[in-house]
Amino acid sequence: MVSTTELLPYLSRAHAPLTCEVSVVNEYGEQISVSIPAERALTVYVDKRELVTLMTLGAYPELLVLGYLRNQRLVKSAHDIESITVDWGVGAAAVKTRCGIADIEEKTSKRVVTTGCGQGSVFGGLMDEVDQIKLPPDAHITQSQLYALVNTIRLKETTYKSAGSVHACALFDATLQDPEMLIFVEDVGRHNAIDTIAGWLSMQAVEPANKIFYTTGRLTSEMVIKSAQMGVPIVTSRSGITQMGHQVAQSVGLCAIGRATNKRFVCYTSMQRLLLQPGLATWPHAR
Repeated sequence: MVSTTELLPYLSRAHAPLTCEVSVVNEYGEQISVSIPAERALTVYVDKRELVTLMTLGAYPELLVLGYLRNQRLVKSAHDIESITVDWGVGAAAVKTRCGIADIEEKTSKRVVTTGCGQGSVFGGLMDEVDQIKLPPDAHITQSQLYALVNTIRLKETTYKSAGSVHACALFDATLQDPEMLIFVEDVGRHNAIDTIAGWLSMQAVEPANKIFYTTGRLTSEMVIKSAQMGVPIVTSRSGITQMGHQVAQSVGLCAIGRATNKRFVCYTSMQRLLLQPGLATWPHAR
């Protein structure tokens, strides 16, 4: 009998620098060197068929491709893929599936233009699987855990701090009083970052029900759907939420928390998942 681990795909470990140095002139007329994100194109081929070109930093390109295919509903799990090999020399990712992707032409014929930076479109109907998503009813986060999570992000050394112009996403384990950061990803677009986390989660034998997803980007409908597709019931953002993102979060019972900086936040949906501890907030607080 073949084990689940043996069915996981082979992933190459392609590396590329996340930043590069450029010469600029500052406000004093001085010529200095600064870091900027090293955006690059990655063209994805599935069974030798060109699928899409993603603009990415390339921190975890194989996981990005895996998560992209999963979030686009082209594969159901990592087990559907035999290998993902990335070659930065030609800017390509070669995906070999185990049994092909049924009706791939039909599934990829319709594109929906999105608000996502660094991606820009998704395949098929965004709402196709929403009614089928079932999130665990008992998952929750405490206010102290939320503060600990936000502080962990604040203290982390990031590409954003050194070069700016990127989004970050992270996945936390909420079983501990101080949530443990399991993976942190930065990319030119928040969709790339969440797809990479989806790819990582597909490769792990972990339960998503007790996880918290964090993003620096706004919670659009696509971000909420992708979080729900991963089975993660709680999402926190440094930014806000859109009307459609709010509607989708309500429909699937996902707890969406936004404007989370320092000790401030607003909980938009599924408030019962957030166990409030108002005494931990700074009082009085100015808005």
